[in-house]
Amino acid sequence: MALQVGDKAPSFEGRDQNGKPIKLTDFKGKKVVLYFYPKDNTPGCTAQACDLRDNYAALQKAGYVILGISSDDEKSHQKFIEKQNLPFPLIADTDLKIHEQFGTWVEKSMYGRKYMGTARTTFIIDENGQIAEIIDKVKTKEHTAQILK
Repeated sequence: MALQVGDKAPSFEGRDQNGKPIKLTDFKGKKVVLYFYPKDNTPGCTAQACDLRDNYAALQKAGYVILGISSDDEKSHQKFIEKQNLPFPLIADTDLKIHEQFGTWVEKSMYGRKYMGTARTTFIIDENGQIAEIIDKVKTKEHTAQILK
């Protein structure tokens, strides 16, 4: 069953770009923007990450912690963060456990070919660990505005 607004966010643990364990409970009492994106250093994902980077101060002022997550590995995340000067951690979900918990590993289709991949989705999790909002129609260049609206 798909997650819905009001559901408790699944508890997860992953590793950030430096191999440091990171889990949702680390941010208890804070608002979390958990954004799932398909791939480091691709045009749409770069636009989305850079929009969040460029508006990071406003997001922090609004009380948000930003966590990006994709199926890329730690080394790929490190390069992406360095190249784009990202101020927030990226979680490497190479085994897709977190994707599966949040229902973001889905069948996709391109040019008639079906394959499995990440559904670009953002979960806004409130201070109590509940899903306050799910953004599944992400505008990569205006993502901060969608979050802060």
